[in-house]
Amino acid sequence: MATSPCFSRNRYWILRHGKSIPNEQGLIVSSMEASIVGSMCLVGVCSGGVRIRSPGYQKIETFRGENGILPEYQLGLGGVAQAQLAGDKFLKELNDANIELENVRICYSPFSRTAHTARVVASVLNIPFEGPQCKAFEDLRERYFGPSYELSSYERYSEIWDLDEKDPFEQPEGGESVADVVSRLIIAMEQIETIYEGCAILIVSHGDPLQILQTVLSAAKEQNESNCSNLGSRLTAVKVPSILSKHRNFALETAELRAVL
Repeated sequence: MATSPCFSRNRYWILRHGKSIPNEQGLIVSSMEASIVGSMCLVGVCSGGVRIRSPGYQKIETFRGENGILPEYQLGLGGVAQAQLAGDKFLKELNDANIELENVRICYSPFSRTAHTARVVASVLNIPFEGPQCKAFEDLRERYFGPSYELSSYERYSEIWDLDEKDPFEQPEGGESVADVVSRLIIAMEQIETIYEGCAILIVSHGDPLQILQTVLSAAKEQNESNCSNLGSRLTAVKVPSILSKHRNFALETAELRAVL
């Protein structure tokens, strides 16, 4: 197995999830929190979580489950095929690098579309998805864009990315800034580096988190190589506006695989 940089204990690949049902529907699904759905009903007839202010017919608020982990937002059929192809490509790269499958670890976001992708790739590699080589990390989850964007059109992504370019430390209303995502990605990477050593790590996550991760990893690699500080320290050092504002330069297609470290 080829050596990793002196500041990392492992080698890393990233994989964006395959084409999901929200991708097919053109929807933003970024929340792991309960979302509020408005409806009209007669007091005493509705069930579930409701807020009633006065008797009679009225608009009430019901609470829907965590969008990101709902099974109806996993991969579509085309996305499953994409994940299988990504698994084949990853397997070839492992073989070319003489990396044994016993040294592979799959670290994934707990969202249904990323867990589904990770499961498909694990199957291609003949790695038990429920075994110790596959592990979900909550800090690899999708970037939360805020309640006003949840379940809205994909066309609104451009609003967020315009804001990112102007100030990557500014949050969309109720959502996460680029800097917020970096902070939790650093936590995830530090956890992975603590748990594993000498492994080939496949990180299965989402478009924004992965392009943000590659942005800071690329900047970290450009630091003075004689400074062998740990990976977390290097990533923290490059958490600056001039670097984070360029994360769209590393945009990924669905099921795109990249070696990053």
